[in-house]
Amino acid sequence: MKWDEFSGWGRRIADWAQDYHLTVGDKPVRANTEPGDVLNALPAIPPEDGEGMEAIFADFEEIVMPGITHWQHPRFFAYFTSNAAAPSVLAEFLTSAIAPQCMLWQTSPAATEMETRMMDWLRQALDLPSEFQGVIQDSASSATLAAVLTMRERALNWQGNQQGLFAQKPLRIYCSSEVHTSVDRAIWVAGIGQQNLVRVPIKGDWRGMDPVALRSAIEADIAAGLQPAGLILCVGGTGTGATDPVKDCLQIAEDYGLYSHIDAAWAGSAMICPEYRHYWPGVERADSIVFNPHKWLGVQFDCSAHFLKNPDDLVQTLAISPEYLKTHGKDGIINYSEWSVPLGRRFRALKIWFLIRTYGLEGLRARLRNHINWSQQLHDRLALEPDFEIVTPPMWSLWTFRYAPEGAPDLDDLNLRLVNAINDDGRIYLTQTRVDGALVIRFQAGQFETTEADVMMAHRVITEIAATL
Repeated sequence: MKWDEFSGWGRRIADWAQDYHLTVGDKPVRANTEPGDVLNALPAIPPEDGEGMEAIFADFEEIVMPGITHWQHPRFFAYFTSNAAAPSVLAEFLTSAIAPQCMLWQTSPAATEMETRMMDWLRQALDLPSEFQGVIQDSASSATLAAVLTMRERALNWQGNQQGLFAQKPLRIYCSSEVHTSVDRAIWVAGIGQQNLVRVPIKGDWRGMDPVALRSAIEADIAAGLQPAGLILCVGGTGTGATDPVKDCLQIAEDYGLYSHIDAAWAGSAMICPEYRHYWPGVERADSIVFNPHKWLGVQFDCSAHFLKNPDDLVQTLAISPEYLKTHGKDGIINYSEWSVPLGRRFRALKIWFLIRTYGLEGLRARLRNHINWSQQLHDRLALEPDFEIVTPPMWSLWTFRYAPEGAPDLDDLNLRLVNAINDDGRIYLTQTRVDGALVIRFQAGQFETTEADVMMAHRVITEIAATL
């Protein structure tokens, strides 16, 4: 394709995208292909000669689209939604067209300076203190890895990168059983080792870490000659929305000099609404915080907001400056590649700018409040059904339930069959998790264009299909 052909196809694809978003609610939410269907439809040998876009686009519709699970479907109630609000998609289109590599200030000054400003906009939206500065990571997993590496370096007096972990005291990182598995991966990659990730018991409706047990675990490790290094707290965990008692746990981290990180990948978006901030009192005492605007806020994937009280700790952990990456003759610049593990960086700030300017914070708050209110209404309706039980209460827009008709011999099997039947039906999409060993079904509302009617439809689908089992 030549560039003088691009605009015609660009218009055609823009029309296709608009139609897709306007009609996606008419499609089954989850892809209904079998394993291997798409693979076998793709030629095993690459073409020697080029083909026209007409044929390529026809194959896109015929081969690719049947194998797509529709994350932008208004009845996508599984996992946590990865949103794509219209202005964010347009910003991503522009970013793809410009195609800048934004690793340094000099490689794209606008990208660096917009990232600085957009992260401060988000900081203000969350009402975090002005001392926090931010960087956009690709995902919360990367932010957590950066935090764990910083925990390691600070605990080793900044010698870990040079000396390795040999002959050092084993480092200990503390979290609850409800944190995301990205924490485990970060522990592996950082070389700390799975056995040094200490799972602290949980308690209460919020399924949060027990501060008394946390202090006891730290004291026991010190007595055993181990080195406590960091604390990772969860605000809105993936399974049930589990949330640790932030203030009490951060006090303990301060008492023992631990670096503290808060993973609020999903629920952090809700903190733009003042009435939900009671879930993380004392958050200003954390060393780092992450949330994903690409989940609930509406920004196109990928875009993860990582806030740091003292960015110098992260820079000291990650920065490498060979001569070919230096910017000479400019003072006061930030090179965000020194704040993240990858060197290469995309222009992610542009889609935040487009989104916030289009809707304003109040428009975004209204969407979040609707999702939470509608989800709680559905919770209340299902709780009245005689054969259903609520397992964990609503945390923002997430809660779990279980189909438990009297006399059912194996509730785990019954609920697994129920969630599979619901997803095969195609009108809504749910996922399962385990609570205290029992299999339960999750509900979470957060798709950007979902309506009250979409959420209420879930009641009809769940009860109808349950009655057939």
